[in-house]
This record gives sequence, structure tokens and C-alpha cells, in this order.
Amino acid sequence: MNITLNQTDSTNAQLKVVLEEADYAPKVDQQVKEYSKKAQIKGFRPGKVPAGLVKKMYGKSILVEQINKTLQEEISKYIRENDVKLLGEPLPEPNQPEIDWDNQKTFEFNYEVGLLPDFNLPLDKSVEGYKVELDQKTIDEAYENLKRQFGKTVNPETSEQGDFISGELKQVDGDFQSKTLIPTSRVVEGQDKFVGVKADDVIRFDIRKTFGDDNAALAHVTGLDKDVVADLNGEFEFIVEKINRTESAELNQELFDKLFGKDEVKTEEEFDAKIRETILENYEREADNLLYRNIMDTLIDNVEVELPTAFFKRWIEVTNDGKITPEQIEENFDKYTRELKWSMIKNKVVEENELKVSNEEVVDATKEKMLAQFNMPEIPEELMESMNNYAQQYLQQDNGRNYINEYEQLLAEKVLAKLKEKMTVVEKTISSEDFRNMSL
Repeated sequence: MNITLNQTDSTNAQLKVVLEEADYAPKVDQQVKEYSKKAQIKGFRPGKVPAGLVKKMYGKSILVEQINKTLQEEISKYIRENDVKLLGEPLPEPNQPEIDWDNQKTFEFNYEVGLLPDFNLPLDKSVEGYKVELDQKTIDEAYENLKRQFGKTVNPETSEQGDFISGELKQVDGDFQSKTLIPTSRVVEGQDKFVGVKADDVIRFDIRKTFGDDNAALAHVTGLDKDVVADLNGEFEFIVEKINRTESAELNQELFDKLFGKDEVKTEEEFDAKIRETILENYEREADNLLYRNIMDTLIDNVEVELPTAFFKRWIEVTNDGKITPEQIEENFDKYTRELKWSMIKNKVVEENELKVSNEEVVDATKEKMLAQFNMPEIPEELMESMNNYAQQYLQQDNGRNYINEYEQLLAEKVLAKLKEKMTVVEKTISSEDFRNMSL
């Protein structure tokens, strides 16, 4: 066997593989013997089929299978042992010599290879980060949301602004008729018509004016698709059946326990401190995410690296089985290039800093997400074993794809944390309201 890599320019090379009979014949013979033991051919007892007959019947397909397998193994071994930095994997050259599988003993295969040259990380660039300070408006909104979320639903006799009114909606000059729930907060014009009403009252209104010509609101109220409500207009009648109102929850021990666990918070002062801490943690997490996007964009925009452009385009087309056209590749090539550059940057940071993710970290991160999903502050002792088993089952699903995704996410977080350490972050103080508006 002979494998040679001929570099044609700084980012492209030709990989040539020559297989001699001695490289594949023993594997072919071994495969023929295994077929002989398993083959079921009329006139022969199981396991007693002559190897010569098997070779005559299946020899060519076995030869092709073993040569392809040998090629994959040896090319991977060559790339690994010679530390070849390449894009994707080698692609067979379009014009290969024709193969005579019946008589040929020596086989030659040629591949195109896209090389990824070494590069320097532009860590001297600065990035903008944000320190979020909570304002009173954000705190007040959080309290209102919590009181509403954990409040009790009641059915008063007459409606007020903010109530939900259930009833039957009818088109005056048309066939539309449906049970629905109207949130009075979505009413833009004629709000007074929906305040002070009670069961069996009839409200007449122009549906498009009432909801501010908002197709999303109309779709919500009617239950129709947005495309359908685009043509909806005119007078409607709404027969009130029931008023629904959420009474704000009281700040008491029951609410404290629901939010933070039993007896974790015992006074309104402790509750306020915990609410502020939780809100600030959420904003800090969002600020970190924004900083990480800035880091990624800054590095991608400033890294100087030459890429095998023509090979990259062909590789995208081949690996997508021709489902992406050359025109689509051209249209989205900037996006593909940015993704490739980030992958190269990430791999370089991992290699230079010897970053690793342990199995324990993957399992622990999975359990933390499950706790958050179930709104549990910690795992009760009696559920520890069940939670461990559930996490392991989840990570093994989809042929281990969930494990790989969790691993890659943790590794990316470590890469970004390391880059945050190494780059200059220019921190800007901003109110929570301004940060929220900026993120929209």
C-alpha cells in the first residue's frame, strides 16, 4: 500500500492511494469464509457451502466492500498519524480511472483534499460587554407577573379592564359563529363596551376597529388562521357568558414556598432580596450570551485565514447528497464560511488550552436542566436514583445524539469562557429596561 499527499497550493492537496493485492486479499478471503458458514444455498447443508462457490457468486461484491472499508480505515489512519488539518473529509476526484473488478489486482484512488492552514487568534481585539443594573420598573413588573401567575381565578358578576370574557361571537352579516375568550387588554377601540358587562349582555362592535387592525389579535379571538382573518371585517355581536378574573396572589409563606422551596424564604424582606437576586441572575445570563455573540462575531470578522473555497463549496454539495443547489450554496456561502471559521477557532482554543468535558459534567448538566424543567431547587434524596436513571436514558436516546449535543454545548461554553478571560471586555453599565429594549 502506498499513500501520498501532494499539496497543490496552500489550501488544496491531492491524496493518492494505491492498494496492492496483499493489502486486501486476506480480508476478502476471510469474508468469503464467513459467508460460507452463514450462506444458505439449495443443495448444501448450512455451513458447508464451498468457498469457491461463494467467491464465484459473491466475490465481486465482497471485493468492493473490503476495498472501500480498507480505504476508509487507511485514509483515516494516515490523516491521524500525520496530523493533517483538513476540511471535512477527502472527496473522490470526479474523473477516476475505470476499474476492472474481474481482473485488476492493483487499484489506484485519487482524492481532493481541502487543507486548513494554521492561523493566529485575534485576541488583541476588544469586545463590548454589559453590566445590568435593576431599575424599579423591572422589579415592579416582576412582582405583578408573579402575583398574576400564582393568583386565583374568580368569576365576578361584572367585568373590569384586564378581565377575560368568555362567550359566543357571531358575525352580524355572515355565517361565522364560535365560542371564544376575549382578553379585554387586547381591545384597542371601544374598551368601555367591555367594562361593566355581565352574563347574557350583548356587545356589538366593529371587529377590525376593536382590535386595532391586528390580525394576530383577530386570529386569537376567532380561532381562525391569520390568512383567513386578513379578510375579516364588519360588525360582530358577542354574547357574554362568564367573566374570568385573576386575583393577585398575596405575599405570604404559601407563595414563598411555591417559588423557592419550603421555608427557604420566610419574610417579605428575604423574598424581595431573592426576587432581585433571581432577576439579576437572569439578566447576567442574557448579558453573557450577548457578550459571547460579540466575541464570536469579533473573532470571525478579524481572523485572517485562507480557506479552500472551491473545495468547500463542492464538499457542501456532496455531503448534502445534492439536495442543495450550487445557487443556494453561493447565496448562503457567507453563512457557511462564518460557521467554518468559528469551528476552526473553537477547535484551536480547545487544543491550545487542553479543554475537556467529563462524563460527570454531562450528566450533572442534564440533571440541572431537568430540575429547572420541573421547577425543583434540588433533587430530593428519595428521587436521586430515579433522576440519575432518567438522565442516563435521555442521554442515550437517538443513538447518543442527546449526549453529543450536551457535550458540545458544555465544550462551547468552556471555549467562550476561556476567550472571555483572554480578550479585553469593555464593560458598559446599562439599566435593565434599556438592556431589554436593546435585546428586542
